[in-house]
Amino acid sequence: MTLERILEVGGVPVMLRMDDPELQEAVGQRYSSYFTDKPSRKPLNLSVHVTRNGAVEGDHRPRIEWLGDHWIFERTDFRAEWYPGTGTGRITQEGAFHFPLDSVLRILHSMIAAPNGGCFMHAASAVRNGHAFAFTGVSGSGKTTMSRLAPPDAAILTDDISSIRPVDGSYHAFGTPFVGDYGKPGINISAPLKAVYLLLKGPENILEPLGRKDAVNVLLKNILLFNKDPKLSEALFHTAWRMADCVQVYRLTFAPTPAVWEMIV
Repeated sequence: MTLERILEVGGVPVMLRMDDPELQEAVGQRYSSYFTDKPSRKPLNLSVHVTRNGAVEGDHRPRIEWLGDHWIFERTDFRAEWYPGTGTGRITQEGAFHFPLDSVLRILHSMIAAPNGGCFMHAASAVRNGHAFAFTGVSGSGKTTMSRLAPPDAAILTDDISSIRPVDGSYHAFGTPFVGDYGKPGINISAPLKAVYLLLKGPENILEPLGRKDAVNVLLKNILLFNKDPKLSEALFHTAWRMADCVQVYRLTFAPTPAVWEMIV
């Protein structure tokens, strides 16, 4: 029996159609707080089918290719076709797990965000006192650490992949279900993005505001783009420059103690 559920992340609703009971259960547990019966706009459509051919070995980096009227996302554990003209797609994945679907959704959402002035960023983010703050950097720089050190009055939007898009003239950060080592889906809320912090670990806490050029470089290095499509690349370049105009970017060297959050204001 096919189950239809609308999953909305960052203001983009996707109707998932799943015909495998085990996958339905796994997805229901993983994305529970992101399902809605009242989407913000007409949902995109994605059907998900499961095969059980056994473990697959090989490169776990996805191959992404444009074939004239649709995209192919392919990895050893899934193959997805996405038709942007109709807003429809299909995934065939190995096993009834949420992991292949999760990867496809990350790629899909990043591609949808780019032409509309938004982006997905390799960053943790949180809401505190009505504002959102994003923490970015290379793997191991401290994104999950900042999430774990967050005070009780901070709502974690994600520790891994942040959804950022313009809303009424300013940039907002949205919760996502995409997790890193923190292991918990983000809270499904949003808030205006006040600052982005480039994380570096050190013996003490030092906060340095970056100039516009350096800020753009930080944003461009950490905005996700899973393919080399020139139009999407250009769109994200302009997004980084616009974000740097209205969102302060800092270099934050920090010692891994809760005291670092005293600098996040």
